[in-house]
Amino acid sequence: MKLPLTLLTLAALCGTSAAADWLQFRGPNASAVSTEAQAPGPKVAIDWKAELPGRGLSSPVVVGDKVFVTCSSGPDQSNLHVFCFSATDGKKVWERVMKATGRTMSHNKTSVAAPTPCSDGERIFAIYSSNDLFAFDLAGNLLWLRGLTFDYANASNSLGMSSSPVVVDGTLVVQAENDSESIAVGIDTATGKNRWKKERPKAANWTSAVVYKGAVALQSSKGLTGVNPRSGAVEWDYTDGAATIPSSAVTQDAIYVPSNGVTALVPEKGAVSQLWRASGLKPGTGSPLVLGDSIYVLNGAGVLVKAALSNGDEAWKLRLKGPFSGSPVAAGKYIYIVSERGDFQVVDTTAKEGEVVHSVELKDTLLCTPAISNGAVYVRSDKALWKLK
Repeated sequence: MKLPLTLLTLAALCGTSAAADWLQFRGPNASAVSTEAQAPGPKVAIDWKAELPGRGLSSPVVVGDKVFVTCSSGPDQSNLHVFCFSATDGKKVWERVMKATGRTMSHNKTSVAAPTPCSDGERIFAIYSSNDLFAFDLAGNLLWLRGLTFDYANASNSLGMSSSPVVVDGTLVVQAENDSESIAVGIDTATGKNRWKKERPKAANWTSAVVYKGAVALQSSKGLTGVNPRSGAVEWDYTDGAATIPSSAVTQDAIYVPSNGVTALVPEKGAVSQLWRASGLKPGTGSPLVLGDSIYVLNGAGVLVKAALSNGDEAWKLRLKGPFSGSPVAAGKYIYIVSERGDFQVVDTTAKEGEVVHSVELKDTLLCTPAISNGAVYVRSDKALWKLK
């Protein structure tokens, strides 16, 4: 089977040594597309299930044969957990529990463990809505920690924070964007010290950064800003507004931004050009996904829309069993998505009108975005972590 150009590009960008790893929210380069040649399933089933002691919307991340996931427990969600499980059998390898130093208030639907942790392949970086940030090695040894509330006392909101961090060029980029002390910070992954800090638009924002040609693209209600990961210097700026929940999708050639529908942009030093805009493509809470020569958007009504990557023209619409909070992910020709009611669905994107070819009822509330690694899909709820294979 010939791999779509997008998959080949991502494989080249991510390298072969960590091709099976899913190191951050939405996986390789936050593309939501696995770089593996072999897609899971489609007839996946539960391989194992591991119990969790607390709440969480964060996605699992996978490094080698280890699966990492965060959660928060206690009456006020002040117990912050990082778990490491064996990808083979789901047995707990280690657990670390810390106390929150920042604000633990959040909307009933979310939790303090909303941001997805990330890894550089050697370390795990976990941040929580309380703005507590921890760095561990893969064996669970604490390397450094930051209570960002001590540095930025007003960087919070009453609904909770959920922007996930990214690692690029030895810098951990963390967003704490809100209507008060709104910031993005670039942190040295080795020391935990700031490389830079930028003031951000004063508005609640739950999107996560993506990386385009070495620049970190920070999304907000104002638009999208590309900054240098080492210095924080602005390299380009798009100012026509963007969504504050679904994040952008990236390929080697463009960024597809939830802005006035979906807008395809080509940023360059000091300038941003627009390829097309499709106002009818309206992502709900899930981020757009680029697979091959198509872009897929899951709207607020639970309808998956396929459109041409070249111009945004719609090809088909497929109603799924919703509602949804998480984003879709993909491998090969399949898209994987789990509903809030625990309906895990596999969509064959090559079918004439799209087709759900398999589903698994997990019988729980799931608000996460799945992770893909080594031919398996991982999802989590407030109670458990599953491996589907």
